[in-house]
Amino acid sequence: MHRVPFRIAILLLSVVSAGLLGLPANAQPLYPTPDPDVFYAPPADLAALQPGDVVRTRKIDTGPYVGTTGWQIAFRSTNSMNKPVMGITTVLLPNGVKNPPLVSYQALINSLGTQCNPSRSLFNGELQDAVGAMLPIGRGWAISLPDYLGPTSAYGAARLSGMMTLDSVKAVRKVSELGLGDSPVALAGYSGGGMATAWAAALQPTYAPDLKLAGVVAGGVPADLEEMAMALGFAPHPGFGLAFAAAMGLEREYPDRLPISDQLNENGLWFREFTHDACRRFLLFHGVFRNAEQMAASKSLMNSPEAHAVLRENSLRYFDGVPTAPMYLWQGRFDEMTFFPPVAEVADRYCKAGAKLDFHPYEIAEHMTTAVAGFVDAWNYVEGRFRGEPAPSNC
Repeated sequence: MHRVPFRIAILLLSVVSAGLLGLPANAQPLYPTPDPDVFYAPPADLAALQPGDVVRTRKIDTGPYVGTTGWQIAFRSTNSMNKPVMGITTVLLPNGVKNPPLVSYQALINSLGTQCNPSRSLFNGELQDAVGAMLPIGRGWAISLPDYLGPTSAYGAARLSGMMTLDSVKAVRKVSELGLGDSPVALAGYSGGGMATAWAAALQPTYAPDLKLAGVVAGGVPADLEEMAMALGFAPHPGFGLAFAAAMGLEREYPDRLPISDQLNENGLWFREFTHDACRRFLLFHGVFRNAEQMAASKSLMNSPEAHAVLRENSLRYFDGVPTAPMYLWQGRFDEMTFFPPVAEVADRYCKAGAKLDFHPYEIAEHMTTAVAGFVDAWNYVEGRFRGEPAPSNC
């Protein structure tokens, strides 16, 4: 299902470092094709709104998700440059349940195209964990699935994902038709979605201090993108398509600091064009026989301080924020996709800072096996918080 979700940066610095050698800047970031639906177009006065303010709403047909009523909400958020951007989230309400609790579920996206975001992929077959995302509905909870990569599908931009997640929740609670203004809120996600979730939890005390969270559950978190990037250079890897996509996604978010496209060779520029609107399966399939050596104009590696700085800025290990919401965190001890030591270090720091953390290592190596193993207890943890039970901690 999701075997190489967050080698997103392992090959990233192979491309990034080779792309910051001071050569003349010509190529600009290649952004995704904008969604033609005017609902996705930001208003001219977006900057006048506050983060989490509602731009517009609409009721939608929920299609295969029987027993639900659906809404989409456009809202004002913030990108990594502290500039206003518009976000979208999709809300599914369980029919017959009044004022249900709300789960913001950060789904697996791992893509570069706008059609890969949950607001589209819930209904076009691209959402990898659509079935799992519906489990909260079965418990009588409402679910919100934000397009947390932002309007440029900036895959790999973790800090952005956290802010988009928090603002999506604030917006959902402001839409009176949904009846969720007083509902308890939990955040949940795994792997890439776990990274967005964990970042939202860490940012909440400073970025959204007015938003109360009943609980947060996150697993398989890529907590140190720099360490992942250092693990592999130009060697071929079956996840190269996702790694290349992460490089392009971070360039979209940091165009002045990561001019990666400047240093792609002709083959790299072609592959960038070929994949700039692609979703996960397309990226994996077409990247499997490719590698960074084929794409970059230089083989010089790991020599860009700016690349390292951006990776650290998007690594939870180096962010000093501490969640104030109760948190359940789980990680495979031998997970080769998202490394265990950085997550354990983050958990230890949270505990020492007084966070209410329930951290569960699993003696498992395979990434998605850990997801299955941990989510049952994670959802039970959320249910306990919704019932108002004291949050456990094993610090």
